[in-house]
Amino acid sequence: MRPASAVAERYFEQPGPHGVVKAAGGSAHTLYYPADLPTTAGARPVILWGNGTGATVEQYDEFLRQVASWGFVVAAANTGQSGSGKEILAGGKYLLAENTRTGSIFRGKIDPNNIGAAGHSQGGGGAIAAGADPMVKVTIPVQPGPQGSAPALRGPSLFIAGQLDYIVPSPYVRGRYAWAQDHPAVFAELKGSDHFFPGETRTRLIGVGTAWFRYWLAGDQRAKSVFFGPKQSAELFNDAGWSAADRNRKADTV
Repeated sequence: MRPASAVAERYFEQPGPHGVVKAAGGSAHTLYYPADLPTTAGARPVILWGNGTGATVEQYDEFLRQVASWGFVVAAANTGQSGSGKEILAGGKYLLAENTRTGSIFRGKIDPNNIGAAGHSQGGGGAIAAGADPMVKVTIPVQPGPQGSAPALRGPSLFIAGQLDYIVPSPYVRGRYAWAQDHPAVFAELKGSDHFFPGETRTRLIGVGTAWFRYWLAGDQRAKSVFFGPKQSAELFNDAGWSAADRNRKADTV
């Protein structure tokens, strides 16, 4: 039986309240967004995504659908070479242009003040690079490559490593996390995971990633308890599914 402290964290592994539409965003991006976007009021937060080296959006479809079901508009770059961050940021620029274009389904539906970036492997490095841009409020570098500068990040960051990852080893990810000192940063090592998140490890990654964005981009206080508050009660630090966790001094004060 899971400890009570893990309830909210596992809650965000469940599908959100929205159906999801997947569509082309021009030739360069794949979009995921809530199916009720045209009929509901208000602007939506945005997540920009970068694939790993040689990977496709389809390989991350489960995570991208999940976050869209929780109310986000997602723009995923259609490339396996997103380490510069430019390909990731281009998705944000596309959606911001659609936000003001007459006739666009996204007109008035994009929140320019709540945009996050995430990516895996080379795309994780690209998310760090994108996180230096004022457009991006918060990031999740997943097993990030060497691209980008962690000290240049302009907002909170969640660095995710795999305990058994020999492509981007956990100590390397922890080292990148250690350089992110100017804003809240959290490090989390997924127990039993290699570079490709087999089985239950993928579900854990999806839940924690969703919670991070729900707190920082949507103000979800239930998601806050996953990462913040006293360590004896913050769920990430008390869940056996994670083999290691740490947070910097800025994160201690959130």
